[in-house]
Amino acid sequence: MYKLYCRIYQFVFRVFMPLLPWRRPTLLKNMGELTEQIKSAGILRVLIITDHGLVSLGLPNGLMVALSEANIWFEVYDGTCPNPTIENVEAALSMYQSTGCGGIIAFGGGSPMDCAKAVGARIARSSRSVRQMRGLLKVHKKLPFFAAIPTTAGTGSEITVAAVVVDGETHEKFAMNDPSLIPHYALLDPALTVGLPPAITAHTGMDALVHAVEAYIGQSNTKQTRNDAKRAVALIFANLHEAYQNGANLEARKNMQEAALLAGAAFTRAYVGNIHAIAHSLGGRYGTPHGLANAVIMPYVLEDYGQAIERPMAELSIVAGIGTRNHSAAQNAASLLAAFKKLNADFGIPEKIDDLKDADIPILVKNALKEANPLYPVPLIYGYENMEKIYQKIL
Repeated sequence: MYKLYCRIYQFVFRVFMPLLPWRRPTLLKNMGELTEQIKSAGILRVLIITDHGLVSLGLPNGLMVALSEANIWFEVYDGTCPNPTIENVEAALSMYQSTGCGGIIAFGGGSPMDCAKAVGARIARSSRSVRQMRGLLKVHKKLPFFAAIPTTAGTGSEITVAAVVVDGETHEKFAMNDPSLIPHYALLDPALTVGLPPAITAHTGMDALVHAVEAYIGQSNTKQTRNDAKRAVALIFANLHEAYQNGANLEARKNMQEAALLAGAAFTRAYVGNIHAIAHSLGGRYGTPHGLANAVIMPYVLEDYGQAIERPMAELSIVAGIGTRNHSAAQNAASLLAAFKKLNADFGIPEKIDDLKDADIPILVKNALKEANPLYPVPLIYGYENMEKIYQKIL
C-alpha cells in the first residue's frame, strides 16, 4: 500500500508540475553584462557568497574588480562550508541585512549557491526559518536580485530549484525546492574552472552525470528533460576525461559547464532519486563531498534496479557512444554500467565510503527514505531493506 501511495503522490505532482512558474536564468557572457544588470536594477551594494578556499586562491578577484570599476559596492561572505549549514545561511543573511545589500551573487560550486539560495529564501520569507522552508514550494515569493557564477561543472545549481543545506543539530541534509530559487542570471566562464584540481573536476563531473542519469531513468520525464539529459550525457563522455587530464583545455571546460547546466535543467523538472537520497544522508552525517558520494553510490543502485531501467540505460548507452544498435537492450545497458564503473576507476574514485560506520546505518537509512519517499519518481521505490542493502555494499 505504501508504494501505491508513493506512485499516486508522484502522479499528482507530475500533473501539477506544468502549472508551476518554470523559467531558466538569463545567461550572461562576461562580468560587464553582470554589472550592467545590477546597475539597471538600481542596486548599489551586493553580497558575494563564496567560500574561503576560493577567496584564498583569488578566484573572485575578477568579479570584485568589475564591481569596483562599475562603482558597485560589495560585501563578501566566505564562510560557506563544503556542505552548507543553517548557521552559514544565518551568518550570510546577517551580513546582507547589516550592510544594506540589495542583491546576491553566488560565486563557487554547489555549496555557495545552495547557501545563497537559502539566504535569498530567508529574505523573501523573513517570517520563516530555513527548517520551515524544507520540502516543496515553501518560498513562493520572488527573491532579491540573484546571480550565480559557477566555478565547477557539476551541480547545475545555477539553473535548479533546489537548495540543499545541513541541519547542524541533527546532522541531517535536506532540500528546499521552489521555482523561486532559480537564479535570475547565470554567468558561465570556463576560465574560472581551469584551476580546479583533477579530483574535484572528476567528482563534480560525475555529479552532473548522476543528475542526468537519475533524471532520465525516472518516471517524471518530459520531452525536454529527456533531451537535456541525453545531451548532458553525450557531452560528459566526450569531455570529462579531457578536462580531468588537461585542465587548461577551455573547450572541454566549456562543454562540461554546458553539460552541468543541461543536467541541472533535466533533474530540476524530472527529479533525482535514491542515489541522491543516500548521498545527502552521507553528506549530512560525515561531510562526504556530494559528487564523490554520488559517484561511489551510482553503480550499486543502478545494478540493483536491474531490468527496471534496462531500456533507458540502453538508450543512454547509444548516446554516450558506448553501446551499438546491433546489440540488445540488455547488452547496451550492461555496457553503460561497466562504463560508469570504469570512469570511477579512471578517476581514482573508491568503491566504498571510508567514513561510513555500520552503527550509523539505521539512522542513515531513515534519513534517505524520508527524502526519497514519496517524492522521487524512482524506477523502484525502496523500503528499509532495499536501502540498507546499498549502505552495506558501500560500507
